[in-house]
Amino acid sequence: MSNDQSGLDIVLIHHPVVNKIGETIGSAVTNLDIHDIARAAKTYGVDNYYIVTPYEDQHKLVMEILQHWKSGHGATYNPARGEALEMVKLEFSLEGVIESISKKRGCKPLLITTSAKVQEKSLGYEEVRARIDRKKPILLLFGTAHGLAPEVMEMTDYCLPPVGAGTGYNHLSVRSAVSIILDRLLSVPENGIAAS
Repeated sequence: MSNDQSGLDIVLIHHPVVNKIGETIGSAVTNLDIHDIARAAKTYGVDNYYIVTPYEDQHKLVMEILQHWKSGHGATYNPARGEALEMVKLEFSLEGVIESISKKRGCKPLLITTSAKVQEKSLGYEEVRARIDRKKPILLLFGTAHGLAPEVMEMTDYCLPPVGAGTGYNHLSVRSAVSIILDRLLSVPENGIAAS
């Protein structure tokens, strides 16, 4: 891994996730999630942003969006958008993401999930931040719909505590949650000097 890489990759999973009654489903990819999460990931220095969906039509949609902004009219209209979207990678499964990262990094990444609910195997933000600072490969998993399916939660190493302010309401869009979590893990202190 080169010195300018953080060692942190993120993945947005569209299957397997759960609906509001806990059934395992596949959700649709949304244009806003592609753009906004890529822009947040680029801003905070994430290495790669993976999108997981097993559906061919969803792959086609994502590729059309990426092509428009990376080499189509969007590339000249808004080059900064295309620059952020360069980090987007498509996979059919979480296992495919893990395999890709393991080949690239030389070892399997630590798998850390996120959830709106308190989970077992919790690991605090400061400890995860310290691991990122040590450049250890980490894959941060985000779920769509009503969250990651139990089988995904079971295969991971740790889970970050939920984002929230103790109001009892915790229904953020995944785009908002990604931005908040990346800020907690990767932001530069107010003095402008990154931790060594």
